Amino acid sequence: MAEIVIKNVAKSFGSFQALHSIDLTIRDQEFMVLLGASGCGKTTLLRIIAGLEQASQGEVWIGGRRVDTLPPRGRGIAMVFQNYAVFPHLTVFENIAFGLRMKKLPQAEIDRRVNRTAELMQIGQLLKRYSGQLSGGQRQRVAVARALAMEPDVILMDEPLSNLDALLRLEMRAELKGVLAESKTTTIYVTHDQVEAMSLADRISVMNAGRIVQAATPIEVYRNPATRFVGSFIGNPPMNFLPAAKNGSGKWRVAGVSFDGPDASRDILEFAIRPEDLDIGPGGLAATVRLVEPLGAHILLSCKVGGAPFRAVVDSELNVSPGDTLSLVPKPGRARWFDPETGAAI
Repeated sequence: MAEIVIKNVAKSFGSFQALHSIDLTIRDQEFMVLLGASGCGKTTLLRIIAGLEQASQGEVWIGGRRVDTLPPRGRGIAMVFQNYAVFPHLTVFENIAFGLRMKKLPQAEIDRRVNRTAELMQIGQLLKRYSGQLSGGQRQRVAVARALAMEPDVILMDEPLSNLDALLRLEMRAELKGVLAESKTTTIYVTHDQVEAMSLADRISVMNAGRIVQAATPIEVYRNPATRFVGSFIGNPPMNFLPAAKNGSGKWRVAGVSFDGPDASRDILEFAIRPEDLDIGPGGLAATVRLVEPLGAHILLSCKVGGAPFRAVVDSELNVSPGDTLSLVPKPGRARWFDPETGAAI
């Protein structure tokens, strides 16, 4: 069992508070992604779990054992870095075997683990090549294979695909999820790329300013953001937001149109809708088209609604031009509502 429990972890660097009382449980064999913009604290949290950084307060438990008082080598973890960290003067075989030799394992066991993980990462044919002769994608496969060969309880990954080109990232994402599921390893993966997070994670922990603002499945984070920040950060293009004024019990006026909404005590809320959750039909929001961007199967429209910027994703067969006015109707059940002061979902 390699359940990870983070209890009340905080970290400050002088007067700067990088992490604020983080509580998080990662289940055994779960693929957890820490997602957030640069500076949100996700890498700091990862380094505290790894033992590369000392928390200012709190505890880290792995597999029922408190590890924040242990050195990195005593925590049963392996780490994959953004810059690969492979040795260019060693062969692929020796790179993968490096940690195993440090543990003084028998040669037969080293051979077994190296060959097994190399085949998993589809680099078995490269074992005799020097790592300095490999492409970036191949070097990253070596780094992952080296981590898997240690048969750790936990693998920590710090933006491991960010240096790869877009097509290679897509291929590596699919392979990585399958390989880690097969290895039955608990994984914590740090990224700022929301597409990467959505495609890889069993659950996503969205971080902002040193706090976890929502930890849930990718579809839950996408469909039911806990805060305005999550709604604006997740999704490309992000959610649209418009002011909403109470117009009777459970009725709200948004850009001149009345919608059913929450029976809240406040008189002003924020109405939110994702660009792809809009249809064209009567009685909707009046949107003036400013920019038309063809995206293959869809068109992204940048509009103005009630004087505010607004985006809609529509079918590519729609004949629309800048200056046109459309009526955009939210799909049933897709609108979300937020408190404009706290940013919390209603």
